[in-house]
Amino acid sequence: MPGGRLSQQERQQIASGLADSLPYAEIARRLDRPTSTITREVMRNGGPTAYRADLAHRATERRAHRRSPSSSRGAESAPQPHGRDARAVAEYEETFTTVLMTSGLNRMAARVLTCLYTTDSGSLTASELARHLQVSPASISKAIAFLESQSLVRRHRDERRRDLYVVDDELFYQATIASARANDQLVETARQGVAVLGAHTPAAARLENIARFLDFMSESITRAAEQAREVLHTRPATATPQDQSGQAAIRS
Repeated sequence: MPGGRLSQQERQQIASGLADSLPYAEIARRLDRPTSTITREVMRNGGPTAYRADLAHRATERRAHRRSPSSSRGAESAPQPHGRDARAVAEYEETFTTVLMTSGLNRMAARVLTCLYTTDSGSLTASELARHLQVSPASISKAIAFLESQSLVRRHRDERRRDLYVVDDELFYQATIASARANDQLVETARQGVAVLGAHTPAAARLENIARFLDFMSESITRAAEQAREVLHTRPATATPQDQSGQAAIRS
């Protein structure tokens, strides 16, 4: 499987695949590239509807020129806890960021959230985030403001009176509940439309079906989140080598 940066010809093939409504996995298969590479490329350059091969290629060249070799080497060679591979961690962070972007986050918010989730402490200061992501404090401030508004991070003041931005298990539950409740206003508005448009008209029937669907989904998500909440507070069991060999013996 080829590695390295995408060529301009490969980007043109990506653009053609998107124009033909091909899924990322199929485009990746045709280029003999990982699906994550195609997903990351598209999301970094306007998304599936705005991707342009020539613009993407020039943007990548500009990013490469801005990124100094010394800082890139420094990031990769920075000591990692638990003996982690620095390059593998950096690649995983990029993949995680791309997945968060496909869920609707802008790139900077996704990068900040990825950084917090992949940090063992689950908390960092604004300056630590800016240093790790090599961006300005203003970029971090804007991303944090958005993430706080979506209940995706919370702010905590440490003993040195510094603001720490935190992700924890309970926060993920709260964000799920907030997301479910965000539908409530749309449900109410849709049902207002039923009264305005006339209960027996096709438009009103469409809005009532939307309201019923969202209402059902919100209740289901809330109920499932309540039932699964304890999962967020339990430590995953780690199989020992002896356990794994025993399981293999049972399967055989």
